[in-house]
Amino acid sequence: MESLFNPSDREALSLRLATLEPDATHQWGKMDPAQMLLHCAIGLEAATGDRPMKQVFLGKLVTPFIRRTVLGEKPFRKNVPTDPTFVVSDRRDFEEERTRLATLIDRFVQHGPESAGRYPHAFFGRLSGDEWGRLMYKHIDHHLRQFGV
Repeated sequence: MESLFNPSDREALSLRLATLEPDATHQWGKMDPAQMLLHCAIGLEAATGDRPMKQVFLGKLVTPFIRRTVLGEKPFRKNVPTDPTFVVSDRRDFEEERTRLATLIDRFVQHGPESAGRYPHAFFGRLSGDEWGRLMYKHIDHHLRQFGV
C-alpha cells in the first residue's frame, strides 16, 4: 500500500506535484489547483500537529464501519463531502501553495510515523503513524487525479 513514508511512493507523488499546472482544469469538485494544494496542506498540518484537531461526533459513529475501506487499496471516490474546516474558497498563490505542500510533506516524513501517530484526525480520530502515511498519500493522490496529474 502506498504511503508518504515510502521513498519511492513519495518521489512519484512529488514528480506528479511538479507537473501540476496553475491553470489545470478540475475533473470533479470546485477547487482550482492552488486551492487544492492548500486543502492538502491543511490535512498534513493535522498530521504534523500544526493544526490540532478533535474527532467530530459523526466520525466516532461512522469510522468503525468505513475505516478499512478508507485506508484500503482503492482510491477515494470522486465528490466525497469535505469537512468545512478543510474547504478553501478564496484565491491562493499557486507557487506559494505548492511550496507549502512540498515543505509539509518533507516535514511530515522527517518527523516519522511515531510522531504522526500522536495526532488525531478530524474525522477518523486516532490513527497509527503508518495509517497517517497511507491516508495522506491517498488524499494527495486523489486530488492530483482530480486535475489529471
